[in-house]
Amino acid sequence: MDAAKVIAEPRRQDLLRLCWDSERSAGDLAARSDVTFGAVSQHLKVLRDAGLVTVRKDGTRRYYRANRTALGPLAAYLEAKWERQLDRLAGLAEAAESEGRDLT
Repeated sequence: MDAAKVIAEPRRQDLLRLCWDSERSAGDLAARSDVTFGAVSQHLKVLRDAGLVTVRKDGTRRYYRANRTALGPLAAYLEAKWERQLDRLAGLAEAAESEGRDLT
């Protein structure tokens, strides 16, 4: 399966971001997502089948981690995209603060 097509789905990008720097259990990924555990499980299966995440089993739990090597040049694309999103969020927070708006 083509990696670009797999990561075209925004929720798969979110899952990759969550397990980019460290292993996360399927339950933890689901808890941090806005979709059901079943939907997260299906997305993880697509990522796993494409080789874009690695899986480690520990008893009944499965731990996922992004496979940056398999992503090749797409890894740099994703990191740049996430960095731009963080920069944009920081800019919005600074603008709100300068206008005296409460962000909580």
